[in-house]
Amino acid sequence: MADNKRLVLAYSGGLDTSVAISYLKERTGKDVVAMSLDVGQGGESLETIKQRALACGAVEAYVVDARNEFAEEYCMKALKANAMYEGVYPLVSAISRPLISKHLVRAAHQFGADTISHGCTGKGNDQVRFEVSIASIDPTLKAISPIRDLALTRDVEIAFAKEHKLPITQTEKSPYSIDQNVWGRAIETGFLEDPWNGPTKDCYSYTDDPAFPPVEDEVIIEFKQGIPVKIDGRDVTPLQAIEEMNRRAGAQGIGRIDLIEDRLVGIKSRELYEAPGAVALITAHQELENCCLEREQHRIKRDIDKRWAELVYDAQWFSPATQSLNAFIEDTQKYVSGEIRMTLHGGRAVVTGRRSDTSLYDYNLATYDSGDSFDSKSSNGFIDIYGLPSRVAAARDVKFGNGIEVPENAVE
Repeated sequence: MADNKRLVLAYSGGLDTSVAISYLKERTGKDVVAMSLDVGQGGESLETIKQRALACGAVEAYVVDARNEFAEEYCMKALKANAMYEGVYPLVSAISRPLISKHLVRAAHQFGADTISHGCTGKGNDQVRFEVSIASIDPTLKAISPIRDLALTRDVEIAFAKEHKLPITQTEKSPYSIDQNVWGRAIETGFLEDPWNGPTKDCYSYTDDPAFPPVEDEVIIEFKQGIPVKIDGRDVTPLQAIEEMNRRAGAQGIGRIDLIEDRLVGIKSRELYEAPGAVALITAHQELENCCLEREQHRIKRDIDKRWAELVYDAQWFSPATQSLNAFIEDTQKYVSGEIRMTLHGGRAVVTGRRSDTSLYDYNLATYDSGDSFDSKSSNGFIDIYGLPSRVAAARDVKFGNGIEVPENAVE
């Protein structure tokens, strides 16, 4: 049963959430349970983060290594959907928020809390993603944000930390706001808020400069029902596949993205992303689908993929609409198995080979050489029937003087 004297805080280990532990207790009167999740963001160990949370006043610290869960249940769904918001952004932050929310709710149940706190501002997408996800899982839980709801600004944080002698050394303002996980890295704010300013080298961490690449890297990725299972013949888990492609595609500067993005809250924002593994894997997966999906099924899926990315970006991971799209996408992956060969070099992942036992590509139908099994005579009847509506409509137009004009003396 929930206890109105406890709340669960999504705890990163940084200045904002470290100060928030004592600040929330003072302002709300509730004991704070700190929850930390490893989704492949790197940095400090979970044990270090746990001890800092306790030192800052948390009554409990709940830490979870969720890297495999994130890769298998969230990144792979995004891969199967070829998820690219606005055609370019592979949903780095958007797919991690529902997983974090699920564990926040689990912690609230485990530790008897009635409130969940996160560190989002009032301008961003993540506040919506956390709170809609939490409400979708357990609508009885309340959600608050100390930065948004309790006026916890950075100068207030620093003064509060000094006054309460909190064990925090982070007092210098970083030039960027960064969110990262194994699927990619998001960079914003600072001088990037002027969209005329070009990114500088210090913006990037997951990718090297594509202008000075090492020798080209050829990779063969094997998929089974839409999931990468081997790289260059070696068995890999989804997490291992993402990590290896992050390393290899990142070394070639693949996956750098710079765009003006339409946020869910209605603001246009300038965003930088690095997603080398995600971009390379999606490129390979899309090409395998080109081979294995039937024409109309493929057309419909491309529309579904776009809507899936928009829904997930817009905090609808747990919605009935997304769940229904998931069912369609999963069904399309039944025959998406085979190998894709790619060359990684100078910022580009280029597919150079495809091989699949479930491919719909038929050499004997496609070839123009001897052995062609396609009956060209069938095309006459096909064109006659396919063009029938156009011919009937054109005859009517001519009858009423609305035919397409053909220029006279076009050739002299």
